[in-house]
Amino acid sequence: MTSGVWRYTRHPNYFGDAAQWWGFYLIALAAGAWWTIFAPILMTYLLTRVSGVSMLEKTMSKRPGYDAYIRQTSEFFPWPPKKD
Repeated sequence: MTSGVWRYTRHPNYFGDAAQWWGFYLIALAAGAWWTIFAPILMTYLLTRVSGVSMLEKTMSKRPGYDAYIRQTSEFFPWPPKKD
């Protein structure tokens, strides 16, 4: 997919999930619970390295044309597409 948010990141739903965890942390931090930092760090790690992105990339890499999509589109963080 090269339109909408998929133009800027290959995994917008996983990025959104991680952003939500970081948002929860900011709310907790404002309440004085600085020690909750482990939660968004753990969830971001799990989403990018254990499940989520890494597992889906292995499956999707077998599809035709996905190599070109990988070269143009950021893996996790939304970023403008690269020129081929």
